[in-house]
Amino acid sequence: MKIKIDIDPQHEDTPVITIQASEWTPEVEAIVRHLKELEKMDATPKRLVATEGERSIILQPQDIDFVYSANRKVFAQTATGSLELKLKLYELEEFLGNYGFIRFSKSVIGNMDRIDRFELSFNGNLCVFFKSGTKEYVTRSYVHHLRNQLVEGGGSRGE
Repeated sequence: MKIKIDIDPQHEDTPVITIQASEWTPEVEAIVRHLKELEKMDATPKRLVATEGERSIILQPQDIDFVYSANRKVFAQTATGSLELKLKLYELEEFLGNYGFIRFSKSVIGNMDRIDRFELSFNGNLCVFFKSGTKEYVTRSYVHHLRNQLVEGGGSRGE
């Protein structure tokens, strides 16, 4: 692969990327996917604001073990405890997907970079232990997706 970069003050403000190839390959597809992820990351905020009582706390995505919904509210689980978030779970899934988070169940999104170990449960679910000592379960329907992400080297996308 050859890379050519042309820096010139006469070019327009918005960078234009041109990919020249004889055919569509997995390498070209990976480059395009990566560029789209970078574009999304530039447009989204880098932090989340959580509440604990009357306090507002700024959270970095890499400090969160998992995000879950309970009693019609959404919480972020960190090493220090649970903090309430004002966003919906699907909004957080989209935002945190750039930071290595994937769906564990209908109500949980987990951080791949904070996983310490796994244990298989008797009912086919996977118990995930995080580096902070907290744990959460991956339901059977999401175990396959988690395994694929681990094989592909998921995580560390936002850093």
